[in-house]
Amino acid sequence: MTRTFDLVLFGATGFAGRLTAEYLAQHAPAGARIALAGRNGPKLEQLRAELPASAKAWPVLIADAGDAAALAKLAAQATAVCTTVGPYAKYGLPLVEACAKAGTHYCDLTGETQFIRDSIDRADATAKASGARIVHTCGFDSIPSDLGVLALHEALGTLLRATYVVVKMKGGVSGGTIASMLNMLDEVKVNPSRRTLLSDPYALSPNREQEPKLGGEGDLMGLRYDEFVDQWVAPFVMAAINTRVVRRSNALLDYAYGRQFRYAEVMGMKSLFNAALFTGGLGLLMGSLVFGPTRKLVESRLPRPGEGPDEKTRKSGFLQVHVVGEGESGVKKTLEITGQGDPGYQLTALILGQAALCLAFDDAKLPRRAGVLTPATAMGRTLIDRLVAAGMTFTVS
Repeated sequence: MTRTFDLVLFGATGFAGRLTAEYLAQHAPAGARIALAGRNGPKLEQLRAELPASAKAWPVLIADAGDAAALAKLAAQATAVCTTVGPYAKYGLPLVEACAKAGTHYCDLTGETQFIRDSIDRADATAKASGARIVHTCGFDSIPSDLGVLALHEALGTLLRATYVVVKMKGGVSGGTIASMLNMLDEVKVNPSRRTLLSDPYALSPNREQEPKLGGEGDLMGLRYDEFVDQWVAPFVMAAINTRVVRRSNALLDYAYGRQFRYAEVMGMKSLFNAALFTGGLGLLMGSLVFGPTRKLVESRLPRPGEGPDEKTRKSGFLQVHVVGEGESGVKKTLEITGQGDPGYQLTALILGQAALCLAFDDAKLPRRAGVLTPATAMGRTLIDRLVAAGMTFTVS
């Protein structure tokens, strides 16, 4: 079908949206038909005026996240839609459903397990029928995790296990991520069944009953010395979403990684002292957010949606991750992933921008799949190659 736009960026005036718009203005191919969308026309026009010259002719589309008719019209005009409007559990499903019905590819930044589960239940069948690729978690969570395991699988074949280790990371916490986490805590209070979903290692499985009964796959909650990666490790807060995405990829790939594949994510620590200090601080933060009297105080000191660090801070950030894997033969390899820029902001804008461009322009290179997918199953090696060309590394040793 002929669409008016190759790509529509929805929520362009938010902090993450603005960074993504700037990235697209600098890196989209010449002649790309891109539109900026959101609910506030004057703000969109002001953003467009501040973007590089390549974006001056980009149209502005007005649509509210809760206006089903406006979203349906928006989706019908685009080959792909990229959205940064969160918390997605509050605002995201109408756009997902509109894209699924219109056969429009979709990507977002969500790290919300419950939202993705709802998206699968409500839009997967529709997207399969229309040919739409609905791809969540196209930022720091969960593209390094998901594509990292895929790259290890390409190097090792069937995997017995893999562990994602954050070696070095410099950057701030996204206000949008915090808002999503707080909304998740609120949902659990209102609906206890959400707690069961969030604690399930296979919460995003296409068929929960077909998953292997391995046991011991819960996310790390304390500190320990991990012999497999040969260092002290502490909990990684994004493991709660990333591990579920990787397991969904394995299932959607007909268990190409292996029926007995085990996967974990951790923060690498140089010493027991560092691991204890980090784990204690993380536990204190999470406890203060659960406990009513301290939550307001802590919230007041955290960044809010739409807020973020200055340009110098964003550009000085970086990411270094090792994904350590073991194949069926016992061969062990390590994939190193690196990226320049604050992972939650600058680097995420690059990753999301490239994912959006991949969905908009690389259809002939992508796997012939549709539905609610993952980055690995929707874009796979094509997106890895894009990210490497954009400056990231995915190096197996």
